[in-house]
Amino acid sequence: MEDYIIRATAAEGTVRAVATITTNMVKDARDIHELSPLASIAIGRTMTAASLMSTYLKGTKDTLTIQIKGDGPLGGVVVVSDMNANVRGYVNNPLVYLPLNQDGKYDVAGAIGENGYLNVIRDLGMKEPYIGYVNLVSGEIAEDIAYYYASSEQIPSVVALGVLTNSKDLIQCSGGFIIQLMPGAEENTITLIEEKISTLPSITKLLSEGKTPEDILELVLGEMNLKMGEKSPCRYKCNCSRERMERGLVSLGKEEIKSMIEEQHGAETCCYFCRSKYQFSEEDLLNLIE
Repeated sequence: MEDYIIRATAAEGTVRAVATITTNMVKDARDIHELSPLASIAIGRTMTAASLMSTYLKGTKDTLTIQIKGDGPLGGVVVVSDMNANVRGYVNNPLVYLPLNQDGKYDVAGAIGENGYLNVIRDLGMKEPYIGYVNLVSGEIAEDIAYYYASSEQIPSVVALGVLTNSKDLIQCSGGFIIQLMPGAEENTITLIEEKISTLPSITKLLSEGKTPEDILELVLGEMNLKMGEKSPCRYKCNCSRERMERGLVSLGKEEIKSMIEEQHGAETCCYFCRSKYQFSEEDLLNLIE
């Protein structure tokens, strides 16, 4: 199944929802960064969140960045998405391993750490980007995203994110959803959503059983005049280029570039997000400072 996002509304527009399947995206991240299963799950949940949250970007050049930094061995996660859900990301320690948690599952919270923060940066083309900052509440990522929405944007939200690996530690499925209450949502709507969520199986169980994002939204919101909206693709895609790397080198300053010419007789840059390498000869570097 191809990765995609589906938008929806319910309860006469007082509930908005978005759901996605991101299995191929997470597989690509795992392959590009050669991630351990635990690191794959951490970045996979974060990329899924970014895919979902990017649907609320409006400008063609708008971007959304999620930064998670904790005191655990993973170090941190950085994920960026544009308005078309072209997502890229990396973790500080791609080969993190920990014992399973008390539930017998990969210990994402332990990898990220108890103490840390989550930033959501929305670059909307203004002079300054919008930055929302919250302390981590669990390190499991979904709860932290829900807390961000409640704290920074005052939007009550249900967030589910999941990545499932198989017995060979390969990515089996990945996806998630965000359901949000808009102004005017009635108490009985809130109660019904709470009841549905309380009995809903995990997102990975639903996806592994073949449920689509539409099916999952139907399970939660099907009794509330659910209306499916736009369906759009999402993918792992980096926007790096040689020109972008050149600008990065120029930003180091002439003296630093001269040092590269004299000591290394060239330079090699590597993209954090896709690990593409770019070679610059002495002549290339001289052209940058002329």
